[in-house]
Amino acid sequence: MSAGLTERRQAILKLVIQEFVETACPVASEALVRKYRLNVSPATVRNELAALEELGYLTHLHTSAGRVPTDAGYRFFVENLMERTTLSLAEQRTIRHQFYQVRGELDQWIQLAGAVLARTTQNASLVTPPRAAEPLRFRSMELIAIHDTMALAVLVFYGGIVKQQTVTLDAARSPEDLRRSAARLSDYLADQTLAGIEETLARPVEQQPLALTDFERGLVEMLVRAMQTFEEQSREQIHSDGLIEMLSQPEFIPSLVREDAERAIERLRRALEILKSGRGLGALIPQVLASNGVQVIIGGENSADEMREYSVVLARYGVENAIAGVLGVIGPTRMAYPRSISTVRYISSLMSDLLAELYNVEGRVPEGEALE
Repeated sequence: MSAGLTERRQAILKLVIQEFVETACPVASEALVRKYRLNVSPATVRNELAALEELGYLTHLHTSAGRVPTDAGYRFFVENLMERTTLSLAEQRTIRHQFYQVRGELDQWIQLAGAVLARTTQNASLVTPPRAAEPLRFRSMELIAIHDTMALAVLVFYGGIVKQQTVTLDAARSPEDLRRSAARLSDYLADQTLAGIEETLARPVEQQPLALTDFERGLVEMLVRAMQTFEEQSREQIHSDGLIEMLSQPEFIPSLVREDAERAIERLRRALEILKSGRGLGALIPQVLASNGVQVIIGGENSADEMREYSVVLARYGVENAIAGVLGVIGPTRMAYPRSISTVRYISSLMSDLLAELYNVEGRVPEGEALE
């Protein structure tokens, strides 16, 4: 137990945080005594609130005598006072059913994970596509005629990744011609990484193990561009959802007080910038990928200045030593941490299960109980 934090002070700190998260209003001693029927006087509670403020766990706003939690207060709450909760069985069944309706569609899983996280926590969500522990590796290609001058290329990669690309044909080609070219390239380039295919493409024609037609060489160039785009996106892409949910929080609603209104508008601007560009979030992704369990970064614990008024709850998901991504929620430090943590933990577990099934392996990313 931290120095000075008696059992009574811990109990009062817990109540202050719970009340502030629920109401978004500074918490006064009289309100605590009345609502929670405490067996001590308001004066005693005021003394304890003052002590908690002196210890750095609470502070007060200039407009009110009530107290609000500090980042240190939230941190102590998360690590020592918070009740470990789980989503209800009904919620778990509903969420799992939604995911299994889009079984095998990785892009849809990512979008659904973001939507469920945002809706369940009432904050913004973020999900990064899972990144392979090894480089992207080509598996096969299929060409489907759309009409005389266009075909659809279906590119399949290891890890259940499928990309589609339209191809303009230089001349009318029969479905059999398209199938034959796709089969030749699938056999020729199977199991190769982007670097390997680029190396193959760079060889002089006379050194190519397989004589490619101009059409087939164009297909290989298209494949290279698709793989390059995918790898660039996998390094930079952060799917976000829940902007409306987060901006409905009181922190983003301007009041009639000019200073408070300006502060709310600035928070709004920063929130839009963070979710639009991923600024401030990108540095957290490698940190979470290297960790187990749920990671909680509160306010000033963020290294980026623009993140100092936000808390982030993140977890890694995926298949151990094969593929992994990051998902979680971001919102004001006045966050319902038990709900956010249990939701992030459950969705990361579910996504790991789905990817393990897709890979047909048992090495899902361990959940753990880490809270850092």
